[in-house]
Amino acid sequence: MARQRKKQHSASIPLVPPSQASSRPQPSKPLVEISDDETWRFVKQSGILDSQAATLESPSVMTLRPGETMPEILAEVTPLSDEIFNAILLIMPFSAVLLLMEILIRHQYGKTASFEAIMDRMIPSVPILSLFIFYTTRYKQDRRMQALLFVISFTVGSRMIFLLNNASWLVNMKQCPPLATLWIYTVVQLDLAPAVLSLLAIAAFVKWKDLKVLQ
Repeated sequence: MARQRKKQHSASIPLVPPSQASSRPQPSKPLVEISDDETWRFVKQSGILDSQAATLESPSVMTLRPGETMPEILAEVTPLSDEIFNAILLIMPFSAVLLLMEILIRHQYGKTASFEAIMDRMIPSVPILSLFIFYTTRYKQDRRMQALLFVISFTVGSRMIFLLNNASWLVNMKQCPPLATLWIYTVVQLDLAPAVLSLLAIAAFVKWKDLKVLQ
């Protein structure tokens, strides 16, 4: 009788191949059921909503006010020290470009590039160039500044090529170094599309006036 009971008990257990058996039994329903009201109460007690609300109300979050553009928001958020540092990163190389142009234009016309003559040109020019670089760098992303840089790029580029073809050596020595520096700077600060467009406009002007780029 004991053997028959053991056989009946073992026969009632279904045999499943190991490949079909899951490694871990999946419960048909959650072990602990929590109502929606209880879940909402836990969320309130955890303080998650309060922290999110404080983040949204923080002054560091940038929001556009009516009539305000993103460059104006960035100007308010960016510290003055960072703006000065960014301007210095451009003032130093473009001051070197201005110095190089002063030396090259003098050698082109056979004049001596003495230290006194170069300093007479650099001392008043560098502060003006620095202020121009600072303010154009601050509002570079503004469309109005991009339009202004485009106009300046076309004007100084066209005038410099025109002077090199028609003006006297004395006029070229005075005007071409700052014009060349300003032209290079505006092209660097312009976005790609307006920069290319300004160069194409200057090329059209040169062809219209039948000017020579290389002397």
